Amino acid sequence: MRFGAPLYGGWKGPEGWIKALRVNGYDAAYCPVELNASDSEISEYASAANENDIIIAEVGAWLNNPLHPDKAKAEEGYRGLVKSLVLAEKIGANCCVNVCGSRGEIWDGPHPLNLTQETFDRIVAYVTRLLDDVRPKKTAFSLEMMPWMFPTTAEENLALIDAVGKPQFCSHIDLVNITCSPRLYFESGKMIRESFKVLGKHIKSVHAKDIILHEKLTTHLDEVRPGLGGFDYRALLIAVEDTNREIPVMLEHLPNEEDYKLAAAYVRSVAAELGIKYCHEAKEL
Repeated sequence: MRFGAPLYGGWKGPEGWIKALRVNGYDAAYCPVELNASDSEISEYASAANENDIIIAEVGAWLNNPLHPDKAKAEEGYRGLVKSLVLAEKIGANCCVNVCGSRGEIWDGPHPLNLTQETFDRIVAYVTRLLDDVRPKKTAFSLEMMPWMFPTTAEENLALIDAVGKPQFCSHIDLVNITCSPRLYFESGKMIRESFKVLGKHIKSVHAKDIILHEKLTTHLDEVRPGLGGFDYRALLIAVEDTNREIPVMLEHLPNEEDYKLAAAYVRSVAAELGIKYCHEAKEL
């Protein structure tokens, strides 16, 4: 299993980046450079990743909203996607990822028009345009699942992939995002298995989080550190292993380094119980 998380403590240059990954026991990573990085800097990190068997899981294209109701802002969001996908291609990341965008002012927020056929068609159109403009060969573009915008299920994700019809459009799995009902919460293992069965070969990266259902009306769920909620990590790690053990599993959304260490220890403990080979234990170099 490939495994990674954000890095803390500061590091300098590709050599320092590799050392920080090794110290933490990670063999997958988030993109280590910013959008404005020079080609030489990008190349240095790409070479370091290749030489040290590190998978760069993703370049985040967050905050860009190509569905914004203001046409100028929508185009600005689209240009942000272009820049992010270009970076992903140059550095050799598995994928460039964003949510699909919202028909409202908030880029990742709910809106009455988000789940309409018109919006589905607009997503297909801008993804097709994006792939035609950038023409990636080493990476792919992906849309993360969300509870109130496409795709809300694995089936909707596959429908978007089929509608775009290009191999450079793939799936980025974050199943905690769509755990938005008691049924999905208590049957997360079933949902995980079915989602991986549907998306299979299209999956390029996985976000590792957890979620807890509170005992109060109306339904209220919150993200928590892996191991503190009800998300079925045994099912998740088995699904990754059975689909493709090179898929990177990436921790996110935790507030500090200590929480990431505790989360990593929990994920590794579940992998060990299952007999799944995972990245090296954290160690000082």
